[in-house]
Amino acid sequence: MLSLGAIRKLCAAFDAVALTVIAAGLSRPPTGRHPFSSAHAHSPHPPDFPTIAACRAAVSASKGSRQRCRRQPSPSRSPAAKEEEQPVLLRIKHELDPERLYELFRANAHNRLLVENRFAFEDTVARLAAARRNDLVEEILEQHKALPQGRREGFVVRIIGLYGRAGMPGHALRTFQEMEMYRCPRTAKSLNAAMKVLLRGRLYDEALSLFEEGSQKYGVELDDISYNTVVKMLCDMGKLHAAYQVMQKMEEAGVQPDVITYTTLMAAFYQCGQREIGDGLWNLMRLRGCNPTLASYNVRIQFLINRRRGWQVNDLVRKMYATGIKPDEITYNLIIKGFFMMGEHEMAKTVFGAMHGRGSKPNSKVYQTMIHYLCEKRDFDLAFRLCKDSMEKNWFPSAATIVQLLKGLMAISKDRNAREIMKLVTGRKPSYSDDEMKVFKDIVSWEDRKIS
Repeated sequence: MLSLGAIRKLCAAFDAVALTVIAAGLSRPPTGRHPFSSAHAHSPHPPDFPTIAACRAAVSASKGSRQRCRRQPSPSRSPAAKEEEQPVLLRIKHELDPERLYELFRANAHNRLLVENRFAFEDTVARLAAARRNDLVEEILEQHKALPQGRREGFVVRIIGLYGRAGMPGHALRTFQEMEMYRCPRTAKSLNAAMKVLLRGRLYDEALSLFEEGSQKYGVELDDISYNTVVKMLCDMGKLHAAYQVMQKMEEAGVQPDVITYTTLMAAFYQCGQREIGDGLWNLMRLRGCNPTLASYNVRIQFLINRRRGWQVNDLVRKMYATGIKPDEITYNLIIKGFFMMGEHEMAKTVFGAMHGRGSKPNSKVYQTMIHYLCEKRDFDLAFRLCKDSMEKNWFPSAATIVQLLKGLMAISKDRNAREIMKLVTGRKPSYSDDEMKVFKDIVSWEDRKIS
C-alpha cells in the first residue's frame, strides 16, 4: 500500500499536469472544438504541450535569433557624418583648405574650447597667412574682437600679435586704437604689443608716434618696456643721441633705466666707435647700483676684442666669475677670436680647451671660429680633427673654411684626411651647392691629376 506522503505527491503531480493542459488550452485560439474532444483522445498530450523537446527547440531558436542580431552590421555612416563627430580642434588641425578652415572658425566662434585656445589661433593664422589669405585672417580676428572676450586686454593683445604674425601691422595698430569701442581698457601691455608689431614691420615713424601719444591721447602709463623698445628702435636707426634723450625722459617720468637700457645704449655707442660714451654708460650703470648681466659683459668684451685688448678681457672674465656670472658660448667665442686676432695662437687653444673643464661645451660658432683661424695659422692637423668632430655633430663650417682646409691638407700631403672630410661633406643634408661641391672635388682630385 502507498503511504500517505506518496499519495500526496502523486496528487500534486496530477494537479500540475492538469493545470498545464488547461493553460495551454486557454492560450489557443477558439477552433470550435473543445480541448478535451475525441480528436485528441489517442494523443499522449496536446500538440502545443510544453514538452522538454519543444522547450529545447525554443531556446535554440532564441539563441540563433540573438546571434543574427549581433552579426547584422550597423548602418554605415558617411565620411561627412564621421567628420562632424570629431572634436572641433582636431578638425581645425587637419583641415588644409583655407576656405573650409575659415568656415570652421566662423561656425565655432562661440565655442570656448576654440576661442580660449591660443595655439589653435596661432596655427590657423599662420596657415592662412602662408596661403596669402589675409582677407580670411581679418574676417576671423574681427569676428572674435566682437566677442565678450574682446573686453579683456589679454585677449586683444593676442589679436594684435596675430595680426603681426600675419604681416598686417596696420590692422594691429587699428585694433589698439579701437579698443575703447569694445569697452576694453588700455595699459602699457597692449601699447607695447602694438609697438612690437610696428617695429617688426619696420614702421618706425608709426611706432614712435604711438609712443609719444601713449600717455596723452590714450591715457597709458608707459613702463620700462615701452621706453626700452623705443631706445632699441632709435639705436637700430642710428639715432644714438635721440636714444640717450629717451633714457633721460625715462628718468624724468619716474621710470628707472634698467640693465637692458644701459646695455642697449652701450652696444650702440661702442659699435659706432664712440668709446668714451660707452665707457661712461658702463660706469654710470655701476654707480647707480645696476649690476651688469651676462649680456652687458659680452658687449664690453666685444668692444675690448675689437680694440685688440684681449688681456683686459681675461681680467674682465675673472670679475664675471667673482660676481657669480658664468661665461657662455658667446663669451668664449669672442675671447677665442680676440686671441687669434692678437696672434696669441696658443692662448686661443688654451681657452678652447678650458671650456670643457668649466662645464661649457663649444657650439657650432665656436667650432667655426677655431677651424677658420687654425687654417689661417696653417695648423691643419688640429683643424682637421676639430672639423671632423664638428661635422659628426652635424655642424658644418662655411664653404670658404672647407676650401681652406682641403687645400691645406692636400698641400701637406694629408690627402687621406682630405678624402675623409669629403666623405662627410658629401653626406651633409642639406648639401652644399653644386658649384661648391665641384670646387671641393677639384681640390681633392688635383693631386691625382698631377701624378697622372
